[in-house]
Amino acid sequence: MFKKKTIRDYDFHGKRVLVRVDFNVPIKEGKVGDDTRIQAALPTLNYLLDQGAALVLCSHLGRPKGGPSPEFSMRPVADHLSKVMKRPVAFSEECVGPAAEKAAAALKPGDILVLENTRFYAGETKNDAEMSRQLAALADVYVNDAFGSAHRAHASTEGVAHLLPAVAGFLMEKEIQYLGQAIADPKRPFIAILGGAKISDKIGVIRNLLQKADKVLIGGGMANTFFEAQGYPVGDSLVEDEALETARQLIQEGSERLRLPVDVVIADRFAAEAEHKTISMRPVPDGWRIMDIGPDSVAAFSKILAHAGTVVWNGPMGVFEFLPFAEGTYGVARAVATSGGTTIIGGGDSVAAIKQSGLADKITHISTGGGASLEMLEGLALPGVVALQDK
Repeated sequence: MFKKKTIRDYDFHGKRVLVRVDFNVPIKEGKVGDDTRIQAALPTLNYLLDQGAALVLCSHLGRPKGGPSPEFSMRPVADHLSKVMKRPVAFSEECVGPAAEKAAAALKPGDILVLENTRFYAGETKNDAEMSRQLAALADVYVNDAFGSAHRAHASTEGVAHLLPAVAGFLMEKEIQYLGQAIADPKRPFIAILGGAKISDKIGVIRNLLQKADKVLIGGGMANTFFEAQGYPVGDSLVEDEALETARQLIQEGSERLRLPVDVVIADRFAAEAEHKTISMRPVPDGWRIMDIGPDSVAAFSKILAHAGTVVWNGPMGVFEFLPFAEGTYGVARAVATSGGTTIIGGGDSVAAIKQSGLADKITHISTGGGASLEMLEGLALPGVVALQDK
């Protein structure tokens, strides 16, 4: 299924390797808050070290505006990586340029260097040829293991891949295989679950999945726009007025496959302690808002999921961060976990929800990439993957 060269196809002995990792992790009070993405990269990093390589790691972190920002520095990530890998990890205060080149040149086999945040440089997001050249000057070979950024054509994800031998890491390979298989040749029934706040982010995804999946289950804030499009006013709920016509079209296109909630939990304000009640799907009173799917919807969705061959889930069913409105998401999570099929979850909020539900170990594959997994589900090519060498 995976048609690109991987780190298994290259001899790394004595080589300096530029590895694009996805270390875009939460930093709290100068320390890494959740190291899931760091842990996901370890198989690739350890393999390269075992092969006798020296590693130069680059990643973006957050969304710094207009240059370096101390709160987005990669230094805490380098410190954390050193603890996790139980070995010294050097840090370069530059990502490209003379200081970075000097630090990279000094590396011996088994050494690790973390570069400063790629997005401290305007050339990164512009996929600037000069920044790509400067990155390439740091190493002999390029490995992309950052699936979470593979949908971006940036200097560190796409530009540099044209200047060095470029192959995929284990995480990249695994992500593409699971998601690619789900789209190209899923075990059926193939059930897609889409939630989250906005329909506008996922129009292309819904369209593509209506062609590929046996059922597409809709929840979360995006369901509100579908309700409104069907003529059910939704009170103070979030609605994307500009997407109403699209929602009507999708309801027509997916008449047999699209499934919306049949009941919802509504609240008199957006707060964990708000007054709330469950109503079957009818107009929502003014001053109230939809916060979750209801128990009948969970039961209906669970019935569809009971014998699924493949499940892909992106986006929570409600405001799961507030406990009174988490049961829709947790109920669907239980149904996914016990479906017996291949189960794939992508998107930050969905991943957070499955971890909170205590069911993460029952899921076949938890994706590290929200935007990248969505673009794959939409059927789009990812620039960071396209740029790698073909087998």
